[in-house]
Amino acid sequence: MQTRKIGTLEVSALGLGCMGLSHGYGAATDTKDAVALIRAAHDRDVTFFDTAQVYGPFINEDVVGEALQPIRDEVIIATKFGFEPPSADGGQHLNSRPDYVRQSVEASLKRLRTDVIDLLYQHRVDPNAPIEDVAGTVRDLIAEGKVKHFGLSEAGSQTIRKAHAIQPVTALQSEYSLFWREPEKEIIPTLEELGIGFVPFSPLGKGFLTGKIDETATFGPGDFRSIVPRFQTENLKANKALVAALTQIAEAKGVTPAQIALAWLLAQKPWIVPIPGTTKLHRLEENIGAATVELSAQDATDIATALAKIDIVGDRYPAHLQARVGK
Repeated sequence: MQTRKIGTLEVSALGLGCMGLSHGYGAATDTKDAVALIRAAHDRDVTFFDTAQVYGPFINEDVVGEALQPIRDEVIIATKFGFEPPSADGGQHLNSRPDYVRQSVEASLKRLRTDVIDLLYQHRVDPNAPIEDVAGTVRDLIAEGKVKHFGLSEAGSQTIRKAHAIQPVTALQSEYSLFWREPEKEIIPTLEELGIGFVPFSPLGKGFLTGKIDETATFGPGDFRSIVPRFQTENLKANKALVAALTQIAEAKGVTPAQIALAWLLAQKPWIVPIPGTTKLHRLEENIGAATVELSAQDATDIATALAKIDIVGDRYPAHLQARVGK
C-alpha cells in the first residue's frame, strides 16, 4: 500500500479504526479475534492504527497494545485523551485539564505496551480547559519523549488555529465521507492552509455507504446507531438514493460501493487518510482494496452530479453529542 503524509507523519494511505472491535457497535469482539484482525491488517500493509481510552472504556487500548507489541517499531499508534471514565449514570464527562492529560497518557502508555504514543489527540474540545493549556501540556509531553505528535478531534477552525500556535498540530480527526461533507466548508481549507493532515473517521458513514443497510435495519443494544437520527427508519429510506448512485458507479468499475466511497475520500486531498473500521477479515480486505481504485475525471463528475441531486436527511448525532463538536 502506498503511504501518505499527515503533517510530518508518514502512514499507510488507509488506516484501521479499531473502536468497533470493543465499543459502539454492540458486544466487544473476542480479544483473540480482535488481535488477529489487527495483525491481519498489518500483514496487508496497514501501518496506522487508531484507538482511544474511552473505547470500551479502556478495553480497546489493551487489545491494540497486545496486537501491536510484537511489531511496535513497524506501526503508528494513535490514541486520545479527554474523557473521564463513565459516571455511575453512564454519562461521559470531558476533562482536558493538564494534570488529567498527564494521568491519561501514563495510563495509555501502559495499556498500549509502549513507551511513546505516536499521535495523541484531544478527543473532544473541553470548554473548561483552555486549548492553549492543552496544547502546552502536549508540547511538554513531546519534549519528555512520551508523545511524538499532537492531534485534535472534531475541533473547530478557531480552536485548531489556537492550538497550532502553541504546538504544531499534525492531524485533525473528524467525521468526513460522502454521507457527511460539512468539513469541506471551513475545516479542510483551514487544514490545507496550516499544513495539517486530515484523518476521517466513519468514512463509510457508519456502514451506510456499504449498501448493506436500508430502512429495514435494526440496531441492537449497545449499537450507537440506534440513537443517531440519520439511522432512523424514515431517514434511511430517504438517504438510500445516495447508496443507489454509488452502487451504479461501483458496478460500472467492477468494485463495491464501499471502495468507491473510500477512493473518493483518498482523491480529495493527498493528505487525507481515512480509518475505516471492521470486525470481519473480508471487509478489511475490501476496504484495503479501495487504495488501488482510481477514479477517472468522468467518475468524479458522475459522483458530483449524483451528490448534487441528493439531500441527505437526518442529523449525524443526537443533540447532546452534537453540542460537543466543532468547538
